[in-house]
Amino acid sequence: MMMRHNPRKIHMRSIALALAVVLSPLAAHAGEAVTYEVGGESFEGYRAAASGESKGLVLIIHDWDGLTDYEVKRADMLADMGYDAFAVDLYGKGNRPADTGAKKAETGRLYEDRARMRTLILGGLAEARKDGDEEVMVMGYCFGGAAVLELARSGQAKNIAGYATFHGGLATPKGQSYSADTPPILVMHGGADTSITMDDVAALSGELESAGVPYEIQVYSAAPHAFTNFDGDRYQKRADTQSWDAFSDFLATNLSE
Repeated sequence: MMMRHNPRKIHMRSIALALAVVLSPLAAHAGEAVTYEVGGESFEGYRAAASGESKGLVLIIHDWDGLTDYEVKRADMLADMGYDAFAVDLYGKGNRPADTGAKKAETGRLYEDRARMRTLILGGLAEARKDGDEEVMVMGYCFGGAAVLELARSGQAKNIAGYATFHGGLATPKGQSYSADTPPILVMHGGADTSITMDDVAALSGELESAGVPYEIQVYSAAPHAFTNFDGDRYQKRADTQSWDAFSDFLATNLSE
């Protein structure tokens, strides 16, 4: 299902997002690093409190770099929009792989041990909710998008408003499936993504249709994988802006105050 946007609304949001990207390096972060434990291991997340009265809580799952300034910036953007945001850490405190081989190794360990992946996401979710069992929207980028769908299929997280994935992995592992009571899912995908193809998008759509899960899929023409990465060579401003608009609408529709 494709969502339609008002051109004037998109234009104004585009200006706001562009200003946020330009000015964010000059502004103090809205939040702070948070050290927490899961199963006796130390992790370092990032918490950003909403500006003014909170509209709700958003959990961010990082890409294969680990929790970096990118997730911090996204958390701060959400805080500026009036949401509390918590970026989880799935690698461990101080573990931020720098080269491609190390990143593949870290994600590979979690893909091979999905029970651990789910445990670490749930541990971060518990830390995010330490002040109360409030409703949460879960979002993620690239590897984090695949982790979002892992959590969605598991049904282990309670009181979830919805799941959103930006250019994330979409494949369902053998033996897993989606249940009809899965909260709404928003998928934002680049039409020129050669890592996760349109065949993968179609396969996921078929699964969600069969399961009766409410979902929306946004496909952005000519957008490559990792199109939201501000500092990356595959960044595409148009797709980044449109996907953030779609996510903003998804938040407003599904996350109650």
